Amino acid sequence: MSAVLGTAAVLVLVGALDDRFNLSVRTRLTVQALAVLTVVYCTGVYIHTLGHMFGYEFELGGLGMPLTLIAVIGLLNAFNMMDGIDGLAGMLALVSIGAINIFQGFSQWHSVILLLWLAAALLPDLAANLGLAKHKVFLGDAGSMVLGYFLAWTLIQLSQQPHPHLSTVDVLWCVALPVLDTLAVMVRRMREGKSPFKPDRGHIHHIMMDAGFGPHTTLVALVGLAIGLVFMGTLTRRLAAGSNLMAFTALTIIYIAIVGRIRRAQVARKSRGTMPATASPHRSLHVAGVSMRPHAGEPSMRWKRHRIR
Repeated sequence: MSAVLGTAAVLVLVGALDDRFNLSVRTRLTVQALAVLTVVYCTGVYIHTLGHMFGYEFELGGLGMPLTLIAVIGLLNAFNMMDGIDGLAGMLALVSIGAINIFQGFSQWHSVILLLWLAAALLPDLAANLGLAKHKVFLGDAGSMVLGYFLAWTLIQLSQQPHPHLSTVDVLWCVALPVLDTLAVMVRRMREGKSPFKPDRGHIHHIMMDAGFGPHTTLVALVGLAIGLVFMGTLTRRLAAGSNLMAFTALTIIYIAIVGRIRRAQVARKSRGTMPATASPHRSLHVAGVSMRPHAGEPSMRWKRHRIR
């Protein structure tokens, strides 16, 4: 745990610097990769097996380390990308923490004590972020990346035990919505000939708001969707080993196709001038007591998030 906490502190620093100076993608990915490798070196924990599927034990061998890098970096950035409207990243983290406890059983709460601390810390943050306190507070890159980072290492540790309560496929259902949205965005960007790291308004929360939903409605709908995906995961556990992975793969393909089609339709409508812009008045941002204002011409108070996503 000390290795995870130490490297998380480094990520917090890098995230804060990115919020202030807009660090390059290469710099962020390099630091994230070094953090992952440090934890693996100090703890020996990494993804070495996909578990028992289709009658076989899928040991990864030399592929385990690259997959661990992709999984941890992918999940921490998935939560960073989902931090586009008030409360979304924090609420999705709470859903994931609840899902982990459901999948492995609440009697095993001591194995996720770090996540329970995280959940307790999220509650006052969400209260401030959702406007229930005097000043707004945002997670920023520093906070949203750490959410995904803690979740990633907890899920890896729980799923790689000799007799895990949580299978590798269960892990996917625990963080289904951030994973599905990130995959959909990256596939669409690459189809368009763009870098998968190039920011745009193509995430699911952007699509819903461009369709006319307000931020609170979007938040409630996406949290409900995340809970629904967890429930779907509990049902697939009853399938034969491997069939649950096929179910998640099928869901991924369907999600990418549907969201991609909606996004293309919205872009076409905007190009024809038949879709109103979703601008909102400029307001002050209060991040850890520091007041900032959006750059001139930015469409929303979420200017920083739109710019880096």
